[in-house]
Amino acid sequence: MIKFVNAKLNLGLNIVRKREDGYHDLETVFYPIGKYNGTPENPEEFCDILEITPAEHTEFKFMGREVDCPLEKNLVYKAWKIFKDEYPELGEYQIALEKHIPDGAGLGGGSADASGVLVMLNALSGEPFSKEQLAEMALRLGADCPFFIYNEPCYAEGVGERLVPIELDLSGWWCVLVKPDESISTKEAFAGVTPCPPLLSLRDIVRLGVAEWQGKMVNEFEGSLFPGHSMLGNIKERLLESGAVYAAMSGSGSTVYGLFRDREEAVRVAEGFKEHYAAVCKM
Repeated sequence: MIKFVNAKLNLGLNIVRKREDGYHDLETVFYPIGKYNGTPENPEEFCDILEITPAEHTEFKFMGREVDCPLEKNLVYKAWKIFKDEYPELGEYQIALEKHIPDGAGLGGGSADASGVLVMLNALSGEPFSKEQLAEMALRLGADCPFFIYNEPCYAEGVGERLVPIELDLSGWWCVLVKPDESISTKEAFAGVTPCPPLLSLRDIVRLGVAEWQGKMVNEFEGSLFPGHSMLGNIKERLLESGAVYAAMSGSGSTVYGLFRDREEAVRVAEGFKEHYAAVCKM
């Protein structure tokens, strides 16, 4: 079984409050990105590729972008371990991951891979678990992992695990993703923010339409991270100057993205960022 694993964008991100457990409650909209990459209309490479095949004994194979961590800390391995613990009858498989989505990018690539493993193992095992049960397993792997079980536009609260599907269709728009070499740790991202409930909920802003988002739909991490990572702010400005109708940082960075009205324009703009990782995705 082969699965092309897509990523996500954060459309806006508000840090609402700091919790007693040390984590932060946030408000954001998760939107899947990369579902159409590899098709004739969007041939650009982007998605990770997961392949799970029967084997004499379970083994893991990693290709493409290097995942710099020991096996027991790899999210793909952790996902297999959780599923195996919940379903001891699981057969033996080779789990192979070809990595393309950059890590440390705010795109949820590792989380997507982990949730993809859960979904695939569930299918190969005759679907012993519901989506809700898979989402509960996924939450043990990371706050944004449950989103990839459903993989549809969602309004998210809590640490990102409380999901409500929303009617948001960005088909017809094209996204340019730009990630510089630098990465940002979650610790650094949260260190500079001051939690505060937003004056206007993302639920309301997202209904305004893309043309009304700039200046209203914000990622609050930008205010604390851009001063120390000027390249990110420069990328955002270049995207807007190049014709992006909306541009922002995704998650805690370091990917900055812009939304464009047509593919030709998006491809042209992406080619201007050859000094960084750049990808074009159909929304």
